Amino acid sequence: MTSSVFNSERLLFTPATPQNDAIPLIFAFPNEYTVGITSLGYQVVWATLAMREDLQVSRLFTDTQEQLPRHPEILGFSMSWELDYVNIFNLLESLEIPLRASHRNENHPLVFGGGPVLTANPEPFADFFDVFLLGDGEILLSSFIDAYKEVRNSTREVKLKRLAQVPGIYIPSLYHVEYSGNDGEITSIHPLDSDIPAVIQKQTYRGNTLSASTVVTEKAAWENIFMVEVVRSCPEMCRFCLASYLTLPFRTASLETSLIPAIEQGLKVTNRLGLLGASVTQHPEFSELLDYISQTKYDDVRLSVASVRTNTVTEKLAQTLAKRDTRSLTIAVESGSEKLREIVNKKLKNEEIIQAGINAKAGGLSSLKLYGMVGIPGEEAEDLDATVAMMKAIKKAVPGLRLTLGCSTFVPKSHTPFQWFGVNKQSEKRLKLLQKQLKPQGIDFRPESYNWSVIQGLLSRGDRRLSYLLELTRGFGDSLGSYKRAFKELKGKIPDLDFYVYSDWSTEQILPWNHLQGPLPQSTLIKHLTEAMSHFRSSAEMTSMQR
Repeated sequence: MTSSVFNSERLLFTPATPQNDAIPLIFAFPNEYTVGITSLGYQVVWATLAMREDLQVSRLFTDTQEQLPRHPEILGFSMSWELDYVNIFNLLESLEIPLRASHRNENHPLVFGGGPVLTANPEPFADFFDVFLLGDGEILLSSFIDAYKEVRNSTREVKLKRLAQVPGIYIPSLYHVEYSGNDGEITSIHPLDSDIPAVIQKQTYRGNTLSASTVVTEKAAWENIFMVEVVRSCPEMCRFCLASYLTLPFRTASLETSLIPAIEQGLKVTNRLGLLGASVTQHPEFSELLDYISQTKYDDVRLSVASVRTNTVTEKLAQTLAKRDTRSLTIAVESGSEKLREIVNKKLKNEEIIQAGINAKAGGLSSLKLYGMVGIPGEEAEDLDATVAMMKAIKKAVPGLRLTLGCSTFVPKSHTPFQWFGVNKQSEKRLKLLQKQLKPQGIDFRPESYNWSVIQGLLSRGDRRLSYLLELTRGFGDSLGSYKRAFKELKGKIPDLDFYVYSDWSTEQILPWNHLQGPLPQSTLIKHLTEAMSHFRSSAEMTSMQR
């Protein structure tokens, strides 16, 4: 049944009228409508599909849906959060589609997936999808639909083999993975036929017109917000950071032809503007963009800015934000330790962090949120002391500014130089230590769940054997205990939790995503890893990688 939530939508594009023989396609977000419609990626892909007259597109969320076709030919999922796989299972079952791709027949739609989680490492989910789109939708969507149309009336097998020829389209069933025993390492990954590419290259859109909201609604998690992507990727290249490495190169939206026209269009329907990107203030014309938004005609606009680079926090930026109803600013500092920042390639000095606090307060902001991390490879006890000292120094330099330190646990991510490191087992203890030392100082410490980090580590470094585990955990619930119980049941059939999460992997090892090429070759990632490890103090840590 359709829902009234769709009635509150104000569209910023014109959907096409589908042709008589349009392909029936369902585009799903495996979470509630309020979460899904706030995803800029989901919005843009939906609009791109809905503007094609050769498609009849219906949307599906966990709590609502548009009128669905009786016999969809294609079902797509945009996946932004790892644990949403449970909702994908639920939605497949509600549509009476088998969970495993190998159990589907000619009567079932082709199930495709895209989004950051599946582009980074689709392998834990490989058995549940027919097709993965690896990379940017701007390039992949039209290639995918056009290739599908060529073989629309063919068998499932012919369709998949044709789609496998499209750059960036990955058909997992056409690849065979071999292991040294059920619970051993991967020994090879190869295509089943010589006409299937051995390596799939992630597709990168290189234009300077980036994404902007295609719909504004009061039902979104960020109510009535119009979002504009100012930059894509990040020039800083922190060595743990998927958002930087996976999306290289750093691209900036043109101020004149992309940002200003988009903002003008969006502010006709709402007065809430969100500037998105991993490092928004590093746009070369960011100052001019602020001047544009500071015009008197936009005096009632409420402005939100994603995380900004610390040394770009000027008094002018703070003033503009304070005037536009923003009270707080977010900066990622990772650690108070200069050594750790060298290890992760965070080009930042403590004086710059303190200055950012001074500028924020001088410009009229009332709080500053910093993002830190524990368990960074090479971290020692004194590095935690340095973080506490840094937070105290900011508090002393800027009395009255509300300080928050959000802190996560290091999790290895594919296609980054730190993909070979495991999660540090001391991380939970270190989060508690920071909490104990910062709380009495009146600093708001917000640790991310350590248990969730462990599950994230499992899924970010997992291979296809995890499909059995994911099916089991679904019945047990999504707590860390559920995963441990599932590992116990599968003992001897798949590697243990330690192998996936805590082990440091050798650079000689075949990784689950070895056949999926990100922006940088493995040799470059190893160079960046070696550079990071040159800052380590302990020689034992340095040799563990070369084992």
